[in-house]
Amino acid sequence: MIISVDPAGAKPPYEQVKEQIDGLIRRGDLAQGTRLPTVRQLAGDLGLAVNTVARAYKELEADRMIETRGRNGTFVLASRSHVDDEETRAAATVLARAARRAGISLPEATEILRQAW
Repeated sequence: MIISVDPAGAKPPYEQVKEQIDGLIRRGDLAQGTRLPTVRQLAGDLGLAVNTVARAYKELEADRMIETRGRNGTFVLASRSHVDDEETRAAATVLARAARRAGISLPEATEILRQAW
């Protein structure tokens, strides 16, 4: 797993780590079930504080990209692309039904979605 952090970058280091791991998972470079380095190991490799990497991992867990299994380690969950599609379709269906019930036109509903985006 190749990750780098730019200490002078506009984004905080934890966000850089999170985004890079997220990208590796979404592109399929980190397959489902791949064990990630420990927080301490990755922090040491990157020259970061342990809490910085721990925050990145915690946010990735909240996004359901990775899962920590206690002392067994941290692993990549299923590719998000299929899950994202299902969640997005379900949310779109809820929006469409609510808009129809409220008498909102498709262009108006689209604008609501655009504003939420």
